[in-house]
Amino acid sequence: MGHKIRTGLAIVAAMAMSSAAYATTMDFSFTGTFAGDAEVQQFNFTIGATSNVTLRSYSYAGGTMADGTIVAAGGFDPILALWDSLGNLVGEFDDGPETVPVDPATGAAFDTNLILLGLTAGSYTATITQFSNFALGTNLSQGFQQSGATFTSGFGCSNGQFCDFTGNNRSNFWAFDVLGVDSAVAPPSGVPVPAGLPLLLSGLFGFGLLARRRKSA
Repeated sequence: MGHKIRTGLAIVAAMAMSSAAYATTMDFSFTGTFAGDAEVQQFNFTIGATSNVTLRSYSYAGGTMADGTIVAAGGFDPILALWDSLGNLVGEFDDGPETVPVDPATGAAFDTNLILLGLTAGSYTATITQFSNFALGTNLSQGFQQSGATFTSGFGCSNGQFCDFTGNNRSNFWAFDVLGVDSAVAPPSGVPVPAGLPLLLSGLFGFGLLARRRKSA
């Protein structure tokens, strides 16, 4: 059984190198938990000039985050999707696409690590879901395939949810870095994104209300 990978063609343009001067940027680290299989966690971020941006999860194999937080292995298998300021899908990624660590218990490398070279200035949204809760369409307002479902029980693990697709028990924990941006925030998770929310968030970014940097202890 192969692990599904989806990517958006628009990512090619976003990753194009630019001769423009790059901005001075910051790194942000976020952690949390899902209450159920079908939750969606958003990370909204802005860049004021062309920047190299990295979006990296530690949910599955663990590791050391940008702020120094040490994450134990054992979290769920994440899917990363990237959306522009209008909620249009830039790309959706499962496992990588850059190299990620191997989980010591399962031997699988199911985290996400997306490096965007020369990402143009603007507001973006990244979403984390649990495999196999892929986006329903090409706009964030359309939601996700497994909305309201406890779907990972079908993978065969004994705990009934937060299972990887090979049937291993996993936890509800997620950990995520947003690197090389001007501002970033993780709004509360819990339900699929409703129509119109991407535009609202874009407006809030314009007023500078969503900037937050998490400092290491």
